[in-house]
Amino acid sequence: MKSDFKFSNLLGTVYRQGNLVFTSDGKKLLSPVGNRVSCFDLVSSKSFTFNYEHRKNVARIALNKQGTLLLSVDEDGRAILVNFISRIVLHHFNFKDAVNDLQFSPDGQYFAIAAGRFIQVWKTPDFTEDRQFAPFVRHRIYSGHYNDVLSVTWSNDSRFFVSTSKDMTSKIFSISSSEKDVAMTLAGHRDYVVKAFFNETQEIIYTVSKDGALFQWEYTERPNEDSDEESEDEEDAVAKPMSWRITAKNFFKADSNVKCATFHSKSNLLIVGFNNGEFRLYELPEFNLIQSLSMGQNSVNTVNVNSTGEWLAFGSSKLGQLLVYEWQSESYVLKQQGHFDSMNSLCYSPDGSRIVTASDDGKIKVWDVVSGFCLVTFSEHTSSVTAVQFAKRGQVLFSASLDGTVRAWDMIRFRNFRTFTATERIQFNSLAVDPSGEIVVAGSQDTFEIQIWSVQTAQLLDTLSGHEGPISCLSFGNENGSVLASASWDKTIRIWNIFGRSQQCEPIEIHSDVLSICMRPDAKEIAVSTLDGHISIWDVEDAKQLHLIDGKKDILGGRFLEDRFTAKNSARSKYFTTLAYSFDGEALVAAGNNNSICMYDIANEVLLKKFIVSLNMQLNGTMAMLNSKRLTDGGSLDLIDRDGENSDLEDRLDLSLPGSHKGDPSLRNVRPEVRVTSISFSPTAAAFAAASTEGLLVYSVDETINFDPFDLDVDITPEATLQTLQEKEYLTALVMAFRLNEEYLIHKVYETVPVKDIKLVTNDLPTVYLDRMLTFIGKLVTDSAHLEFNLIWIQNLITSHGKYINAHKHEFSSSLKAIQRFLAKLAKDVVAVSKKNGYLHSFLTHKVEEEERIIETIQENESDNEDEEDVSMDEDDDEEGWMGAAVKKSTDAFSESDDDMEDESD
Repeated sequence: MKSDFKFSNLLGTVYRQGNLVFTSDGKKLLSPVGNRVSCFDLVSSKSFTFNYEHRKNVARIALNKQGTLLLSVDEDGRAILVNFISRIVLHHFNFKDAVNDLQFSPDGQYFAIAAGRFIQVWKTPDFTEDRQFAPFVRHRIYSGHYNDVLSVTWSNDSRFFVSTSKDMTSKIFSISSSEKDVAMTLAGHRDYVVKAFFNETQEIIYTVSKDGALFQWEYTERPNEDSDEESEDEEDAVAKPMSWRITAKNFFKADSNVKCATFHSKSNLLIVGFNNGEFRLYELPEFNLIQSLSMGQNSVNTVNVNSTGEWLAFGSSKLGQLLVYEWQSESYVLKQQGHFDSMNSLCYSPDGSRIVTASDDGKIKVWDVVSGFCLVTFSEHTSSVTAVQFAKRGQVLFSASLDGTVRAWDMIRFRNFRTFTATERIQFNSLAVDPSGEIVVAGSQDTFEIQIWSVQTAQLLDTLSGHEGPISCLSFGNENGSVLASASWDKTIRIWNIFGRSQQCEPIEIHSDVLSICMRPDAKEIAVSTLDGHISIWDVEDAKQLHLIDGKKDILGGRFLEDRFTAKNSARSKYFTTLAYSFDGEALVAAGNNNSICMYDIANEVLLKKFIVSLNMQLNGTMAMLNSKRLTDGGSLDLIDRDGENSDLEDRLDLSLPGSHKGDPSLRNVRPEVRVTSISFSPTAAAFAAASTEGLLVYSVDETINFDPFDLDVDITPEATLQTLQEKEYLTALVMAFRLNEEYLIHKVYETVPVKDIKLVTNDLPTVYLDRMLTFIGKLVTDSAHLEFNLIWIQNLITSHGKYINAHKHEFSSSLKAIQRFLAKLAKDVVAVSKKNGYLHSFLTHKVEEEERIIETIQENESDNEDEEDVSMDEDDDEEGWMGAAVKKSTDAFSESDDDMEDESD
């Protein structure tokens, strides 16, 4: 069992707050998700999340034009500089103030931040002459505004930048001290100036204010005070003062205030987002409205446009929604939204390619593991969805909800095709599915019985009685479908034989409340998590305790802001609420309402690895010690609601219902607590996922290492491998290629082996290279054109080593899944081609038969005609043959015609 899992991706959350950034090629989009940053590849449909974390939620991000440095700043002004290509953190820095905007200059030499009333310009970190890395060196501080600066925009040549502020003015600054006379104030708006832009020639500046006004500024001559007197002196005419003046005023005339805006200078395209969810596209300087669309009823918090001007990115903080819109074709490139509320349950599909999550908002979402995108959302449930579970084949998904129904979903057509209900209205909080997919069972805290339904008929088959308290959790084994384990508040665990409708053994007495149970895949053991912080392993057949793990000492329990006691003395979350077995049953991963995910080795009862869920200080329970400076006799200063001090009216208003906190991501009077509600191992054994407060965390084994030598020797080189291959020692060459782990070398040896020798090579292949060989073939066959050649390899490998593979299933799960997908796809293609050829063959044979039938008919008609002629000739000319008669008849006709012609000539 591998234990070197690392954080790889964050699903379920696509946008929280802050700004969106496109890469210079316009193909990738960066989005802040809580205290992390996610990257979405819009062309290849992939995504990843940087593994570094901020102490608080990210407020602003910026990427230099070269695409090498990413700078992200949290709400307190703490910045992290990251190498965007290698995803390595380079430097930490504190700006010591909230940052409202952050922009790299187009040439990449500087970046400007808007912090408070000032604009700070810093030199971009680079390598100096002595090859020393110089992190943050400040170039200059620009002042002049008397209220907070909202945005900074650079000119195309990186010489100037224009800032906008809450003081209803914009200011132009020069980066060079020799051009300090350029500094100028642009005043005239009646509300906050949200954003300002230079056009392509830098001769026009556009400013957009919050009240919906767009001003166009041009550098023109200042009008003379004495308009009647005209100067005749040419020198005086040349020396006329120049200044930026308003040359045009336009108004959006919207029902709501402007929230954000962006401008694409090459195409003169202006995109504006409003508080009511509407966004508009205008063409400047004519101010022609191109399009007007809406994201919903909540405000558009940020907008950005890629370098080509084709794709627009919108983010809505309250909805947690992220859109990428192609305005020319009026279609969505990306449309993603996370859950409104906390996730209750998750499960992997049997092939490990999808993760399904259920939430308190009543929705079920299906996420693609590779791309990180939501494929489909089911919203038929009318209350919180408490559990989801796949059938063994992965074509059917089951869900249980507090609305009193258990539903079955078709994962091919994405529809609800069965709804199961009990004889009375009860709220289901646990669910288990028979591996065959024929039986589904559910438990509730309303009754003490377990409901059993038939999937085929949707009929309630039976109810299992015996528990003396509400049912808390259910679990089936993956291989033995008849064994069901149930736990109840009566501190007992019962093992049921479903098809025998009896208990397999005596009830297992537990000394504490059972919080979670999980059955080993082979249904031989069951793991139980209890309220006292212990994990106990029981034998299913004999009801004997095999192992006991004390998890209290391994749990990281943080301190809440309202706690009057330290984290060390807290017993709030010193237990696990969710468990999951690994594929081989040798390891166990556990988590709960705390900040830790623990992985245990069952046989030795030791902790293999501990994962910290989040470092976000804005969540309760992430810090073991609170800052004593923030603590007072009345409690923590962080608990004080300061929204009434905001300058904007919409920020001061609190529209949330008092006491209602579910389904409202914008709540301000409750701090969410860090917790993991569900955890599950991937069937490929290479990853596991955890549903947490921050989203769906995916931890996987890093398989991106290119050079991973195995049993390497000094005599093993690529040249030696190729020499061995030329000597036709195929097995030795294959083993040497695997030891070097060079893919091109393995590929060359693989395709050089003659077909007649494949069986000999596979028979003698050491088992230590078997998984590597299957993994290599699984990757190769997707793009390879040699179908039969690959099938011969697979057939001989399975035939030669089938027993070993069957005995070590967990080691080959990932490679066999890849080959299984290839075979299923190949079978589907072969069947499709076979059907097509069958139809074509039947069509052609039908055509041939029809043509033969037509020819036979023609021939029969001709033969009949010939018979009739023969009969007539026999009657007229009995002595002469038919040929002679015909000749005689024709000569007579010719002679008659000759006589007629002679008469005419006469």
